[in-house]
Amino acid sequence: MTNLLNKVEELKQEYSKLEKQLADPKIITQLDRYKQISARYKEISEILQYAKELQTNIEALEENKKSLKHEDEDELVFLIEEENTNLESIVENLTHKLKTMLIPKDENDEKKAIMEIRAGTGGEEAALFASDLYRMYTHFIENKGWKIDIINSNPTGMGGLKEISFEVLGKNAYGTLKFESGVHRVQRVPETESSGRIHTSAASVVVLPEAEEIDFDIDENDLKVDVYRSSGPGGQSVNTTDSAVRITHIPTGTVVTCQDEKSQLKNKNKAMKVLRSRLLDLEIQKQQQSIAKQRRLMVGTGDRSAKIRTYNYPQSRITDHRINYTSHNLESFMDGNIDELIDALHIAMQEEMLNND
Repeated sequence: MTNLLNKVEELKQEYSKLEKQLADPKIITQLDRYKQISARYKEISEILQYAKELQTNIEALEENKKSLKHEDEDELVFLIEEENTNLESIVENLTHKLKTMLIPKDENDEKKAIMEIRAGTGGEEAALFASDLYRMYTHFIENKGWKIDIINSNPTGMGGLKEISFEVLGKNAYGTLKFESGVHRVQRVPETESSGRIHTSAASVVVLPEAEEIDFDIDENDLKVDVYRSSGPGGQSVNTTDSAVRITHIPTGTVVTCQDEKSQLKNKNKAMKVLRSRLLDLEIQKQQQSIAKQRRLMVGTGDRSAKIRTYNYPQSRITDHRINYTSHNLESFMDGNIDELIDALHIAMQEEMLNND
């Protein structure tokens, strides 16, 4: 409680400073700055209202407890104790609400997202699973009213995907999907398996916040740009011009390719968009891993190699290993109905942040 009240005091000081800034006639001429300050002022104002209500109820509870020590009449004692029970419940709820409001917001949550799905161990079966995951996310994204723009894809000849990267166009796309990053494992009998033996294969998913140019300044001298002819399944050429682009960020060794557009310029622009997002994500991962180390978090660690989920087809079971979530409705889940799990992951992350505060 002391830590909570200290944070409230800090916010009171910030609120006072913002109030003075908003009273300055010059600030109105700086529209973007004015909007930013106004939004923060409104946010803190709401928090302080809850803090004031909490303080009022705490004081009322303390006053009642003092009165109980000097009260002998049974009926009054009963009424005060009954009121105290109600006040304790109010204090508990307001404290939780206030803690939730004080959780630092991820400034990237409202951004669009870039998703990358890659087949892992398991050969063609892993590529088919990567394709199934892409279909699952496509349905989820369409149900949200968002759109998809494919950046790069590498299909196999049997309907699978070695890899695919795509942009998710929608407000809060990154905030919604960010906990999908990690290794997804599948257990099922491949269509080509005549003996009916269950195989295990995997695919990795990476979710990046789409970075704007203002988010990340890239020195052109740090880039190596190669152009080549686009290729389709099996490696056959599908274009007679050098329209495909590969960009290497030399300091980090990050490589991005794009070949889905017919225009070299469009492919380069898309590749740069992905590169900026990956470099921004590297910074985010460092921050997340540092926070996770301090807080011992299971969700949101930024560990891309962690096995996060298993899809067991024979038992129609999905298990998320971070929060011990299990569902036996695999068919619906693979049709894009993943909202329940996504909500559960966000709630788990919020609770971890609160409990470790």
